[in-house]
Amino acid sequence: MKLISPQEFTASRAWEALDIERFTGATTVRLHWTDQPYVWHVNDGAEVFVVLKGAVDMHVRQNGQVEVHVLSEGDIFHAEVGDEHVAHPRGTARVLVIEAEGSI
Repeated sequence: MKLISPQEFTASRAWEALDIERFTGATTVRLHWTDQPYVWHVNDGAEVFVVLKGAVDMHVRQNGQVEVHVLSEGDIFHAEVGDEHVAHPRGTARVLVIEAEGSI
């Protein structure tokens, strides 16, 4: 068993992750630390993104239009296959991401 305290997790580079578990079907649960935006991407599987510490602006693009959702601690973002998005932390953030192994 492990107790993981997201508030104490740091990393040497943005979006570095602590692998927590791999489930059957190649699903990963990872704790990310970041202070930089990610990259625009479209997952090849569903993604569940939970802000544990800090705040994140989640940019989503649909039909050529960009919308920004402000995610606070405890907020959950769910992206389905084909959803284009990018996360921009406000300062440092710790995020739990559940997704297919190998997703970007």
